[in-house]
Amino acid sequence: MSGEGKRILLVAACALVDTDGRVLLAQRPEGKTLAGLWEFPGGKVEPGETPEETLIRELREEIGIETKVACLAPLTFASHSYETFHLLMPLYVCRRFEGTPHPREGQVLKWVRPKQMRDYPMPPADEPLIPFLIDLL
Repeated sequence: MSGEGKRILLVAACALVDTDGRVLLAQRPEGKTLAGLWEFPGGKVEPGETPEETLIRELREEIGIETKVACLAPLTFASHSYETFHLLMPLYVCRRFEGTPHPREGQVLKWVRPKQMRDYPMPPADEPLIPFLIDLL
């Protein structure tokens, strides 16, 4: 499928890793696009924001934790054409953060071992990122 004429949507995502090597997944709440699917926390990069600034803001807003740019390590990215837009999504790994993640936007959170991630249905752009986390962790 060609991306010709589609707008590019830049979304930053974060694989938050706990001390046990598990990654935090968030389930999209009812009423949102792709509801019920599991994804990495993150969100749309706003004009004038870097992907790292987006993640710091989104992690605070979505799950109530604090982190810093120095704690966000770029790992890989997804490039995926959806019907009405093309998604470009850098994935960062974060092992250092303050606070305990808790859902602030109606989503369900779950700590998952990378090898078990395929048991959780994910959006088409997120799924290809799993092997990178399996190799890393």
